[in-house]
Amino acid sequence: MTIKRRKLLICRSTGCNSLDAAAVHDELVKQLKERKLVDVEIKKTGCRGFCEAGPSILVQPDDVLYVHIKPKDVTEIVEKHLMNNEVVPHLVYMDPQTEGFVPKMDEIQFFHKQKKITLEHCGLIDPENIDEYIDLGGYEQFEKCVKESKNYEVIYDIKSSRLRGRGGAGFPTGLKWELCAKEVGDVKYVVCNGDEGDPGAFMDRTLLESDPHSVIEGMCIGAYAIGATQGFIYLRAEYKLAIRRFDIAIKQARMKGFLGKNIFGTGFNFDIQLKKGAGAFVCGEETALMASIEGKRGNPRPRPPFPAQSGLWGKPTNINNVKTWATIPHIFSMGAKEYSNIGTDDASGTVILALTGKINNSGLVEIPMGTTIRDVVFDIGGGIPNGKKFKAIQIGGPSGGCIPANYLDTLMDYKTLTELGAIMGSGGVIVLDEDTCMVDLAHYFITFTQRESCGKCAPCRVGTLKMLDILTKFKKGKAVMEDIDRLKHLAEIVKKTSLCGLGQTAPNPVLTTIRYFRHEYEAHVNGKCSALVCKDLIQYEVIPTKCIGCGLCAKNCPVNAITGEPKQAHLINPQECIRCGLCIVQCPSQAIRKINATQQGGM
Repeated sequence: MTIKRRKLLICRSTGCNSLDAAAVHDELVKQLKERKLVDVEIKKTGCRGFCEAGPSILVQPDDVLYVHIKPKDVTEIVEKHLMNNEVVPHLVYMDPQTEGFVPKMDEIQFFHKQKKITLEHCGLIDPENIDEYIDLGGYEQFEKCVKESKNYEVIYDIKSSRLRGRGGAGFPTGLKWELCAKEVGDVKYVVCNGDEGDPGAFMDRTLLESDPHSVIEGMCIGAYAIGATQGFIYLRAEYKLAIRRFDIAIKQARMKGFLGKNIFGTGFNFDIQLKKGAGAFVCGEETALMASIEGKRGNPRPRPPFPAQSGLWGKPTNINNVKTWATIPHIFSMGAKEYSNIGTDDASGTVILALTGKINNSGLVEIPMGTTIRDVVFDIGGGIPNGKKFKAIQIGGPSGGCIPANYLDTLMDYKTLTELGAIMGSGGVIVLDEDTCMVDLAHYFITFTQRESCGKCAPCRVGTLKMLDILTKFKKGKAVMEDIDRLKHLAEIVKKTSLCGLGQTAPNPVLTTIRYFRHEYEAHVNGKCSALVCKDLIQYEVIPTKCIGCGLCAKNCPVNAITGEPKQAHLINPQECIRCGLCIVQCPSQAIRKINATQQGGM
């Protein structure tokens, strides 16, 4: 059998690395060396976005994607596919809806329904090799802008593309650049905001790990447009791989002459410095971020003046998100008009989403603006696991809102989501099923934002704490009906009067859950949690007809709340039970269930 020339692309970003991709990689190297398969090349790449399937190996040019690979699977892939040209069916993706195996990556619904522009190179190139980025046209658009265009022409193209900032607020990027370009100053700065702190968000981290040069090139183009000579990227210190790869990329760009003095022999000077953040969520707000770069405590300040007028060290400064900067080279490559034609009247181009939660296909998704929630959840996401019902999506992270199932056909763009009480935010999407308690969800997010509040302004510092107190009353079954409107009124005050975006958007989860799921708040007042999540409102009971009397539940109960004779139905004492759930996990016959405490006449 003739061995074909093939390339094996293995994802080595954080998600797959955490699933032992390094061991899979090492085993591949070992097997190819032992079998002397010199025509087969292994290439380390960034993330393809299909995090649910990791670790994964893409075999090119066959376009076959192997998923959930373990070191022990490597031998079978090498012997059958690489040596005998036979696809290994049980190692490829299985569609959760059709239950059929789909070997070709382009035929998997998760990829088929996307439109990759910003993520075009992710999962295809080695992020630590600048030459691979250059081979795909990298830095060509930067060179064209500097050599062939005036700065105002570059800004005009970005305005024509209708690109809006992908960091959360959605401010028109071209207008932001124009405002900064018009400011007079001996020094100007551009800043990349990589302080991604939303629970469940990994868009910026993945881009920086997978295609760091696109971010650098975008910053270079922006710096030329506004007349900046120094750039900063602000990255969370927890993003160790992103930091390492971006640092490598900066050094490579300097060596190639894309950063530094007299770039392309045009007299344009620009360099980038990496600044590590200490993990404060509030530093995602631009004025707090700038304070942190300056070595001060990361507290926001009132605006105006806006950063374009007085930013870093009082100089004109332009701040954009990682995804925004990474999109810039692609806009110039494809043309501003073509990019503008994608999306809706409200927003052009594509949006990158981190799709997580109760969903079959979790991962990083890039879709045209205006794609429906239904397409994201059921086509790309593959629907809800275990036959559960779709309940809502939480979009925009702690600052976002919940959109219920009856809005499944809603277009995802800035205007529509805002009208529904949510925001696009930075792109985090958490899918919720019928087992999610919306009161508990609001409590979780307010707990997060209350802890992350810098405390500078009273509405946020005190308001989020009072909101949390009321939500805790609901979870414990101690709230009264008046507390619903009291909570809503308080949330509206915090939203209107807080100093920065953290406090102004923190109430969104509360306001949208009250708006669309008020009945759940009312049920909690009556001592019921329909999702059986809130511990103070539920209890556990044994189903006598299912219990086989094995005693595993009693043996594993940490408080000895379960009694019973061997081979006889057991009993759970609700006064002793701490509702840890270990009994349900241990029961081999599914004979234990959760019920509302009111079903048994109280606790």
